[in-house]
Amino acid sequence: MSRDHLDFLMNDRRQVYATHGGVTLPKDLGDGLAAYVQSAPFANQPYRVSAKFHCGSKERLIDIYLPQVTKGRDAIKDMTELMRIAQKRYGHLYNCTPGK
Repeated sequence: MSRDHLDFLMNDRRQVYATHGGVTLPKDLGDGLAAYVQSAPFANQPYRVSAKFHCGSKERLIDIYLPQVTKGRDAIKDMTELMRIAQKRYGHLYNCTPGK
């Protein structure tokens, strides 16, 4: 995907997530947000986290959508940690270092 397309996708997500009280991810995860978006068409997977990050010389985008989070859990914190795991796994699979 081109950098312009990745920027377009991330900007779209940023607008939607910000409208629903999205929380910015830590800088080490790149440019990203996590949010609970319960309006249509997102109602079936309202817990969302997206991040655009570097891995080696390439920019990548990971989206994670969840239908529910266990009652009593901090959904934003859990989604942030899931993103951390996903990026680390991506780096292992594609032999690159996320964030660099």
